[in-house]
Amino acid sequence: MATLSDARRLVVKIGSALLVDKTNSTLRVDWLRSLAQDVARITARGTDVILVSSGSIALGRGVLGLPPRVLPLEQSQAAAAVGQIRLARAYEEAFVPHGLTTAQVLVTLEDSTDRRRYLNSRATLETLVGLGVIPIVNENDTVATDEIRYGDNDRLAAQVAATVGADQLILLSDVDGFYSANPVQEPTARHFPIIDAITPEIEAMAGDAGSGLSKGGMKTKVMAARTATASGCALAITEGSRLHPLKALEEGARATWFTPQLDPHTARKRWILAMKPQGALRIDDGAARALRRGTSLLPPGIIGVSGRFERGDPVLIKDAQNRELGLGLSRYTGAEADAIKGHKSADIEEILGYPGRAVVIHRDDMAI
Repeated sequence: MATLSDARRLVVKIGSALLVDKTNSTLRVDWLRSLAQDVARITARGTDVILVSSGSIALGRGVLGLPPRVLPLEQSQAAAAVGQIRLARAYEEAFVPHGLTTAQVLVTLEDSTDRRRYLNSRATLETLVGLGVIPIVNENDTVATDEIRYGDNDRLAAQVAATVGADQLILLSDVDGFYSANPVQEPTARHFPIIDAITPEIEAMAGDAGSGLSKGGMKTKVMAARTATASGCALAITEGSRLHPLKALEEGARATWFTPQLDPHTARKRWILAMKPQGALRIDDGAARALRRGTSLLPPGIIGVSGRFERGDPVLIKDAQNRELGLGLSRYTGAEADAIKGHKSADIEEILGYPGRAVVIHRDDMAI
């Protein structure tokens, strides 16, 4: 069974009901400070941590004096606009005492389904983590609609975990795991400490949302678990309202762990190889040898470009003899790749008229 201490890259989902007091719509400052202490301790041992946080609508609701009921979509978006700035400031103030820098990243579910936006999100998050920053990923409720209506923040966290290749995702919830029925209504409901496969029976047991501040129910958590485990990420559901919730999980607090079906690296490569190529890049012998050693594809190694493709599209990688080596997601359009082929990365801005990325296909977006 997975344990939190084993995580190399950890995503933590924080629900509105944990961050915001539902009686007065104010931030639970002591709880957030305790979470920051947990994260600081985990990052100190070398684990990458990314937080996916709800709470902007709940905070904005209190500032605007909106009633504690389901809000019309336009009022939810207005509350999010007011709450997001306060949420970002609260995280910054909680992490500064530990010498940690935070960054706000606003995304929607669509950012993970559109390959161009997916690559941009992945590159940004990878860069932030590489610089030692704690990304605070917020659902962009000022423009999103489906996420607000259907409580898809758990699924958003799973998509973020898949995007960054996390090996563990923790959903801090108002319940200590998955049960055969709602434990509030049925005290004899069975708790599942480990779920190795999400069967139709498991799906049938999932319930709906129960809190006025939190829109995610067990059903969306099971959907998130399906996405996460398919991408090689273990997922845990645990009760998060206590102080130091991550420390409590490490020390054996009750939870349900959904086990991954593959490791993140293998899952990602299979996902890429299943795509239909939209074009091809032919590379020289030196670049082919470098790719087999696990490097990224740079412009100097490209000797030919074929097909019409956009940024984020899958393209075949061929050697100088036109033999297929693999498949990858291009960070340039076909026209751009053709223009910069054979040139040094330092020449890209002069050729294209704007700065570009140093690599054409990153090694993490490539299956050889």
